[in-house]
Parts: sequence; structure tokens; C-alpha cells
Amino acid sequence: MKTIAQFTYIPLYTEHPTEKVQDLLEFVAQHDVEVDVNYLSTTVKGDTEVVFGLIREIYDELTAEKEGFRFHVELLSPVEE
Repeated sequence: MKTIAQFTYIPLYTEHPTEKVQDLLEFVAQHDVEVDVNYLSTTVKGDTEVVFGLIREIYDELTAEKEGFRFHVELLSPVEE
């Protein structure tokens, strides 16, 4: 089974939100997940531990930057491999 998570990252109080989003996408691309970037969200699919670990890493990374953000995560039904 593969876990699917869809997330939306909204950087707050920044003059360069597009750069912030691009940095996050580059961070996600370094992980062992399938990535589908859409206009308003990004979907990742992979092993459950990897997907949940990635969500935690993203949250920790965003928190460490000490800038305001909104990070929406939606989990979809798992799919067969």
C-alpha cells in the first residue's frame, strides 16, 4: 500500500512567496516519494513511514525559519502498489 498526501504551503508576510514555495518543492524532491505539483497543491505518494516522516520534516523546517506560514495536509485513501 502507498500513502497519498496532498499539501498546500502558504508563506505569510513575505515579499517572495513563489521562491519560498519553490524551495519547499526542491526539499520534497530530495525524498523517496512520487511528486505531482499542481497549481494550488502538491501530492506525494510513497511508503507510509516516508510520507509521514516527510510531513514532519517539512513542518520542522518551516518552523525553524521562524516565519509565518499555513501548511494544509490532506490524507487520501491508500492505494495498492
